Parts: sequence; C-alpha cells; structure tokens
Amino acid sequence: MATPDFIRTIRASAGHQLLWLPGVTAIVFDDEGRVLLGRRTDTRKWSVIGGIPDPGEQPAACAVREVFEETNVRCVVERVVLVQALEPVTYENGDTCQYMDTTFRCRAVGGEARVNDDESLDVGWFAVDALPELNEFGMLRIKQALSDAPTWFDPTT
Repeated sequence: MATPDFIRTIRASAGHQLLWLPGVTAIVFDDEGRVLLGRRTDTRKWSVIGGIPDPGEQPAACAVREVFEETNVRCVVERVVLVQALEPVTYENGDTCQYMDTTFRCRAVGGEARVNDDESLDVGWFAVDALPELNEFGMLRIKQALSDAPTWFDPTT
C-alpha cells in the first residue's frame, strides 16, 4: 500500500515511532459469489483489498474508493464484518504502525476487474472454494464476510 501524503507529513516529525492508524478492508463479492483479490506489488502475494482513510473520510467510503482505485471495480458496502486492532507492524524502512481495521462486506455493482494502479500486479475473481494462498488475515475476513454470525475475540489471548 502506498503511503498517503498526510502520513509522510506526520513521519517527518514523528520519525519511526509507532503510529496508531485507521485501516479498512473490503471483502467484495460478485453476483456469482466470487471474491475479489489483488496480488500486491510489495509482497507479490494475493490479498484482500484495503487501505487507509484520508483525514475526514468515512471508513465505508474509503473501502469503496480503495476497491475502485486498485481494481477498477465499483462496489457498495453491505455491512461491517469486523473491527479489530491489529498487531504492530514494522516496515523495511523502520516505520512502525498499528492499525484499527474495519472490514466491510461489499457487493460489486460495475466495472471490469483489472490492475488499476501501481499497488497491484494482478487482480481477479476467485470462487471461495478455490482461493489462491492467502494469509490468515484475509482468510478470516472472507470467512466472516460469508457468515452472518458475529465474530468475538478474546482480548486476553
């Protein structure tokens, strides 16, 4: 994910110290029940779609924007799937961040899936029973988006 300009400005004075940031994840399904994934340029791995809201941007609007920017797919948000504080991550340059991720279930309403920016190597629709290798983060969110049951996390574990 490209670093937004407002974070670059913060980093200019904050250095590499831990930044607490909002993040969004969009689990997008088409009319056939397939899920939209992108293969990232930074890790070269398949991933769910996500990003960081701009200052003042609503999380759901950010999810819709990120999906279009990365995949050329138009979508609408159907519901919140999960809100979770993630573990801190340290990037190669030494920057440390911790994200409060809000995951949304979305429905595609238009556009042809294709690479639409420099953050993705490939974009595609996948049947949920034939997904490429994904990390636990993506798998959990897809599973939760398919379920109507709430997800509860034990904060002591």
